[in-house]
Amino acid sequence: MLTRKPIIRSSSGKLPAGAGSSVDAPAKAAAATRPAKASSPKAKVTRAQSPKPPAAAGKTSKPTKGEERPGLDKRAKPEKAQKKPPKVRARLVRDGFTMPETDFALIATLKSRALEARREAKKSELLRAGLRALAALDSKALVATLNKLEPVKIGRPKQGH
Repeated sequence: MLTRKPIIRSSSGKLPAGAGSSVDAPAKAAAATRPAKASSPKAKVTRAQSPKPPAAAGKTSKPTKGEERPGLDKRAKPEKAQKKPPKVRARLVRDGFTMPETDFALIATLKSRALEARREAKKSELLRAGLRALAALDSKALVATLNKLEPVKIGRPKQGH
């Protein structure tokens, strides 16, 4: 029983040297032993160059490789529009915390209120907006708001509750 090796092609799609099945080997050997065809005189047909018409008055011909156009400096680069400096995004921090179920339900209520106002809001957006609202308060109002919160035990809640 004959087994074939898998053919692996290179990135250019060509087979690597020596690749292919052994069945193709006699055909390749026969092709290699045939003499190359001699090129016939018909193969080299050249067109006679037609004379170019003289340039029309007022038109200038393109400068050749060695010539320079007046008024153009090869080293001068065209001015580009100034780019705006890229915005520097704040680094995001992931954090977890514990809150009472009533406060968590309040987040759901605020999300539904935002939807009624045709503005979808994420939980993180609501928390960030709340922080900004607290930051806008003076110290007495901030302390009064914090004192209204019920205290929460520090740490993770027990599983199953």
